Amino acid sequence: MSTSYLTRIFDYSYWEKELADLNRKYSSADPYPHIVLENFLSTEAAETALKEFPSLDSSEWINYVHYNENKFGKNKIETFPLGIKAIVEELNSEKFLNFLSRLTGIKDLNADWGLEGGGLHQTKRGGFLNIHADFTAHPHNLKWKRRVNVLVYLNKNWQESYGGSLELWDKKMKSCVKKVAPVFNRAVIFNTDEDSHHGYPHPITCPEDITRKSIALYYFTEEAVHKVHSTNYKPIPTDNLFKRCMIILDKMVLSSYDMFKRIFKFDDRFVSNVLKTISSLKKK
Repeated sequence: MSTSYLTRIFDYSYWEKELADLNRKYSSADPYPHIVLENFLSTEAAETALKEFPSLDSSEWINYVHYNENKFGKNKIETFPLGIKAIVEELNSEKFLNFLSRLTGIKDLNADWGLEGGGLHQTKRGGFLNIHADFTAHPHNLKWKRRVNVLVYLNKNWQESYGGSLELWDKKMKSCVKKVAPVFNRAVIFNTDEDSHHGYPHPITCPEDITRKSIALYYFTEEAVHKVHSTNYKPIPTDNLFKRCMIILDKMVLSSYDMFKRIFKFDDRFVSNVLKTISSLKKK
């Protein structure tokens, strides 16, 4: 464990005083249970995470690039800088899981130390993530039902004109109910049910030397029986017929990929490396 690297990561004494009110706000939020917390990490931890955040030209980034999204992820915790590793370890600790259970009202949450689909996320200018409901079961443990997301943003001086706000949509996909700008040390915590629609579907317009950075952690409960499906992308009302068809077609391809991923136990990094190899061969 590397938590000794930082003197304080998460101020339990402060947040636990607020728990009753936070739980009330979380459970009653529209369009589904969620909460936005400012100054989520200690100043020391947040500043360290931003300072250490790996550039996209460093190794081990996974390319999540297809019709429904264009972003990058890094989930090998052993390659994380010490400060970021300490933060992830703290937010996966039993103490934080207990806090998160009391906040959300969901008991017996499990942390995913493999960070499947999570870890560090980074999006360049032009990147996006179409509105979707998350995959419902852990890729390598079907008994693990996905229940909660914790997203911590690390973007200083993020301008509204850049876009990139997290959009929370209603269950029937009629309208965006809430937008959350990805500003520095802001966290968004929300339930990941089959109709918890979210994303940032419009390509971001930040300068070329700026990226949208976040830490993404997912939590699960063990369930004997539950529905299993891959990430369920959705068109928004303003999408034309062509885009609607492409979103659905891409989703079908990803569903097949998800099935093979579960059968053969490979991860996104493997597929990303294959795609990188193919791309490099095309350039020769």
